[in-house]
Amino acid sequence: MRARTWLLPTALAVGFIMTLPGTAGAATNDNSRDPRTITVTATGLVRGTPDVLELTIGVETHERSATEGLNRNSTLARKVIEALKAAGVDDDDVQTSYLSVSPDYNNDGGTFEGYVVSNIVTASLRDFDKAGEVIDAATKIAGDEIIVQGISFSFDDDAELVKTARTDAVKRARAQAQQLADAADVNLGDLLSITEDTPSYGPPIAFESKLSATSDAAAPIEPGSQDVNVQVTLVYEIT
Repeated sequence: MRARTWLLPTALAVGFIMTLPGTAGAATNDNSRDPRTITVTATGLVRGTPDVLELTIGVETHERSATEGLNRNSTLARKVIEALKAAGVDDDDVQTSYLSVSPDYNNDGGTFEGYVVSNIVTASLRDFDKAGEVIDAATKIAGDEIIVQGISFSFDDDAELVKTARTDAVKRARAQAQQLADAADVNLGDLLSITEDTPSYGPPIAFESKLSATSDAAAPIEPGSQDVNVQVTLVYEIT
């Protein structure tokens, strides 16, 4: 799936700091003074369509003994993984993310009832048209013991999105620095430093549920869009 990008026209908040040399105390040699600077921070934001769906799915079983629980869970988990692969998920895109065996007590917490065994895998899907079918196939294998823990969306390659957001952020910061310099009646000088925060992404779509094995309709999956944000800080000398 090809990612689409849009530059958002809305203005983003920009912070700035303008520093001037101190005037108190004895006069000093001009060459020893710290340079006067303007510091600006701006954010570039790009919106794109994710092309990877991360599906977190697994099996939770309850048995009287830990051995029975682990054996039954392992059997079902293998079938779920086989169903994922049969539905088109590549071997390299299925990874075990969580395995636990823990005592199970009744609601009042005082009566031991057996063991809960959970085996969770994460599968990466690139064909969203099949995502609902993949979930449906796994659900029918494990029945009421299936757990769809959550889904999230990401980009297989976000280099172009980050590049566009970064360029936009720098342009915004440069424009703001120039506006501040003009307003303060000073000249914008050399760029002394530039720093960038780690790119951030909009919140993923996630849910947690147990699905019924009797469901006839595949779950609809829509990737929507996701934001990519890059924040930069520029420090300019002013004269």
